[in-house]
Amino acid sequence: MFYGQHTSVFRVLFCVVLFVATEKILAADSPSVTGLWKNEDASFEVYEENGKLSAKIVSLREPLAPDGRQKTDIHNPDAGKHSRPIVGMVFMTGFTPTGSGKWGNGTIYDPKSGNTYSCNMELQGTDTLKVRGYIGVSLIGRTETWKRTN
Repeated sequence: MFYGQHTSVFRVLFCVVLFVATEKILAADSPSVTGLWKNEDASFEVYEENGKLSAKIVSLREPLAPDGRQKTDIHNPDAGKHSRPIVGMVFMTGFTPTGSGKWGNGTIYDPKSGNTYSCNMELQGTDTLKVRGYIGVSLIGRTETWKRTN
């Protein structure tokens, strides 16, 4: 009986060590989404903060409004943010890993409309990122393709 108890404890400890080691190996092999990305309108920096991914707007293809001033967040429902510059704005927050090369549980703010949507991201290869904003369920939404920049 005493031998059997030690064997059971050993098996449990072995499983715990194996699980932790496997998690570390998978995390190390998980592709990174952090860095600089672009689409047809802007470039973005995806970064990690407090264990979650966020993104900010680094530059715009057309950074100036028709009046020649820097574009600001004029469509934000919070009137106090209307003078906030678009460049430098954190517009994606809260992303956590949901699988290898996939992140979800985040939100994306659209400065063109002032709306915030649920969002997920998925790497396709190392240099293509699919970003999907949606309302309610992921089936109802829009996907953008971003390309990694150097």
